[in-house]
Amino acid sequence: METLSPTEAQRTLEDWRFWARPSQAPPEGDWRCWLFMGGRGAGKTRAGAEWLRGRVEAGLAARAALVGPTLGDVREVMIEGPSGLRAIAPKAMRPNYEPSRRRLVWPNGAEAYAFSAEDPDSLRGPQFDAAWCDEIGAWTRGEAVWDMLMMALRLGADPRVAATTTPRATALVRRLAADETVAMTRAATRDNAPWLAPGFVDAVEAAYGGTRLGRQELKGEMIDDPPGALWTRSALETLRGRPGDLERVVVAIDPPASVGASADACGIIAAGVDKDGCVYVLADATCQGLRPLDWAGRAVAVAREYEASEIIAEANQGGEMVREVLKLAGGDTPVRLAHARKSKAARAEPVAALYQKGRVRHARAFPELEDQMCAFGADGQGSPDRVDALVWAVSALALKRSGAPRVRGL
Repeated sequence: METLSPTEAQRTLEDWRFWARPSQAPPEGDWRCWLFMGGRGAGKTRAGAEWLRGRVEAGLAARAALVGPTLGDVREVMIEGPSGLRAIAPKAMRPNYEPSRRRLVWPNGAEAYAFSAEDPDSLRGPQFDAAWCDEIGAWTRGEAVWDMLMMALRLGADPRVAATTTPRATALVRRLAADETVAMTRAATRDNAPWLAPGFVDAVEAAYGGTRLGRQELKGEMIDDPPGALWTRSALETLRGRPGDLERVVVAIDPPASVGASADACGIIAAGVDKDGCVYVLADATCQGLRPLDWAGRAVAVAREYEASEIIAEANQGGEMVREVLKLAGGDTPVRLAHARKSKAARAEPVAALYQKGRVRHARAFPELEDQMCAFGADGQGSPDRVDALVWAVSALALKRSGAPRVRGL
């Protein structure tokens, strides 16, 4: 910058390509729709506004649509906001907003019109060569509005649309994310930390890290609950709490049948029960790809850390070998071998019912365990090693023998 003239330096400061992170830049290639999903404060609005500004100033867009959750959002965020179209424009190219016509006009004659995602029919009739859609995950009539917009995007040689959003798992967001023709970029809130208030990212990550809200709003992940799953994320979010005094703690293991990078994980879950019969999941120490002595050592360490009264290990894979390898790993916690006589789903259903009654809580967020729980019971999910270990632990602590998986000493 020191080698540039004042005019050159000003042009560089106004050039978005100089500042943008890779995720904020439009992807290369011949795409029609660009979907940018990111956390709060990840720079989504700036990216969408700069994309449209670039097309307008290059003469590639002369008549654009601006679509937000409401007309107020379009004006206050997309047009007049700190990262909106007026704020980011160089003085010579700053557009003028005409509220009575809901129209933004650039000095070169290009226009953009404001539309609300509450009114799909407002997009019948108009036609455009570009569109910027903001927070599509918050659109009340998402798919209907999107379909009307796509039919209106018919001007020019290369009409395109940019959609910027926090990735809420709405029908429209899921549809676009699954469409192979849609170009997609992602960003987390932390990626944009230098441009946010000092300490903000650390504070919100400390408060919400690992929770569904944090993963969606900070990490920019799309969290969905497939049909048929025994647990839902919204329900799990309400079942968090720190335990008081626990009367009994167990560690449950779902041993893998093989070893190596492609082997199933070894599920290791620690849980305890208080005097009122409420079970608390304390730790998920599940590991993958380890040799038997190594995963056994991990289970032994967890049992010692939480002063477990026993280790419960599924005996269908390995039988007595599981007990022996735990002893070799230095374990002195009593071991009970559990033999599964019912299907995984049949064993999990009574435990899921305990969650529904509020009798099981998580001492903190366990993202990988909760991902597996919220996929269990749905089609296409893999080996539920974490869930299997969870089911053994909760069953041992909260279910009567008639309703629990059968556990017998060998």
